[in-house]
Amino acid sequence: MLPTHRSSSRNTVESVIVLLLLLALFVAVYDVLRVFFGVFTFAIIFAVSLAQPFERLCRRTGQRRTLAAIIYSILLLAIVALPFILIISALGKHASQLLSFAGEVREHGLPPLPDNIASLPVVGNSIAEFWQQLRDNPREALVGHDRQINLLLHRLLTGGAGIAGATIQCVLGILVSAMLLAAGPKTLLPLKNILRHLLGRSDAQTLIQASLSAIRGVSIGVMGTAFIASALSYIGFAIAGLHFKMLFTAVIFFLVLIQVGPLLVWLPLVIWAAVEGHTGLAVFLAVYGGFVLAADAILKPILIAKSGGRLPFLVLFIGVVGGLAAWGFTGMFKGAIILSVAYTLYDSWLERKRQHNRPGHLPSTGT
Repeated sequence: MLPTHRSSSRNTVESVIVLLLLLALFVAVYDVLRVFFGVFTFAIIFAVSLAQPFERLCRRTGQRRTLAAIIYSILLLAIVALPFILIISALGKHASQLLSFAGEVREHGLPPLPDNIASLPVVGNSIAEFWQQLRDNPREALVGHDRQINLLLHRLLTGGAGIAGATIQCVLGILVSAMLLAAGPKTLLPLKNILRHLLGRSDAQTLIQASLSAIRGVSIGVMGTAFIASALSYIGFAIAGLHFKMLFTAVIFFLVLIQVGPLLVWLPLVIWAAVEGHTGLAVFLAVYGGFVLAADAILKPILIAKSGGRLPFLVLFIGVVGGLAAWGFTGMFKGAIILSVAYTLYDSWLERKRQHNRPGHLPSTGT
């Protein structure tokens, strides 16, 4: 009896050690892949949202999926690069003016503040006094504002680095999504085999469908919100009669896609209109820009939840909002998938309980 007890204890210890080693392995794999979560997120968004257009492109190319993936990558990269090409060309046109202005400031100091800025309500007098101090003695004027200036520069640098990083992730995500689409249904075979082995065929298929519905909902919601926000913005720019409407619209589409939001375009436009003395235009841009910002914030979770297929609206809505608050951009997928899988498991458990409690159900006797 004693050897049997020792053998069972040894087996228990070995099982615990194996589980701990597997847990350590999973943690290490998570640390390795964590850097690529943003890339995978963009890849999933593009692959799921553009799967049907890609299949039509495959039919046009005679089912040559590799050729279709190359064309798909070139087109998407061109769309992503378009805002930056337009920005660089616009900056190139005004580079000479900026250089001449910098030379004049270096030789003659800051120019007088325009009257339309000094006459702004509430803040006009404060801006005029600070500007005059900058003209008379720049060093004394900036004393006491070191912390605010450093904080502003830090936010500008970190914000610029964040946008640059999101741009790189977006470009890499396009390339990865092209690989996923070129591979076709074979991409999910390893995951399907693992889940079927662990849960059985029916439960594995249910969980896969729930996860795919959540991913599809997030992907369609993100892309749909970007299209709607850019379309609304273009209408507003057209009503306001602004130049570079297509440039601003392309930048807003990209910023909404990478979850930065349209504020970085609308706020400078409002400030520019107020500085130039166009009060009515500034008010219109502020009100319409607020409408676009509200639409971006409200429509995104609604579109995501509505696109979730059979999953309840509230499940996906809470998953997206909670995941976004907890983990940022990639959290939309994490939260939606976690809650959809939890809901699916709970619903499956309830269905089994209902079947077990039916009057005609015969309990198993264990024989």
